[in-house]
Amino acid sequence: MKKVSTYILAGSILVSGMFTSCDAVKNSNNTQKGAVIGAAGGAVVGGVIGNNVGNKNNGALGAILGGVIGGATGAAIGNKMDKQAQEIEEVLPSAEVERVGEGIKLTLGEDAIRFDYNKSTLTSAAKTNLDKLVPVFNDYENTNIVIYGYTDSTGSDEYNLSLSDKRAASVKSYLSTKGISSSRIETTGMGEADPIASNETTEGRAQNRRVEFAIVANEQMVNEAATGN
Repeated sequence: MKKVSTYILAGSILVSGMFTSCDAVKNSNNTQKGAVIGAAGGAVVGGVIGNNVGNKNNGALGAILGGVIGGATGAAIGNKMDKQAQEIEEVLPSAEVERVGEGIKLTLGEDAIRFDYNKSTLTSAAKTNLDKLVPVFNDYENTNIVIYGYTDSTGSDEYNLSLSDKRAASVKSYLSTKGISSSRIETTGMGEADPIASNETTEGRAQNRRVEFAIVANEQMVNEAATGN
């Protein structure tokens, strides 16, 4: 899974350091250790992830993916997200898939999601690519999806914000027509914020015109993971 990256290792190293230096954990019973370690681990890993993702996304997407549950519950959720990330990469190789904490960051650039010029209408190519994601999203129905729309810097801030919001909403609307429950999906227009490339070049502007997904566990998945189901 060459495109899938993870921020788990750094957090694990930091948490391991905490195990050896925390006298309160050393002197407690196993149940108390689990509670302390789970809370501390989640906080530390969450900070690592939030910083890494926030550096790319100014905290918008990072705020969602940066919150880590930790412990056995987090590990169980992470295993399911590993599988989903693998399946996304297999059905849509052009996508950029990142495993972040216990969630997934999915970036679809212009090569995957295109819109008519200055409009929010999805092209036929965009619909074809979204169709490839539908079975995966349906197989993991206990996940929620936040869709972020982005533009380049051409045009006014107000116009770009409105256009990006409409484009994210178009993606949600299309997925809903394909059987993905609209209650699972939220949308946010980011306009020209958080560019991932220079807006001074044609290539850079094309990279900034993108749609990103934050895929996270819903309450049912969290509860099932906590009970070992």
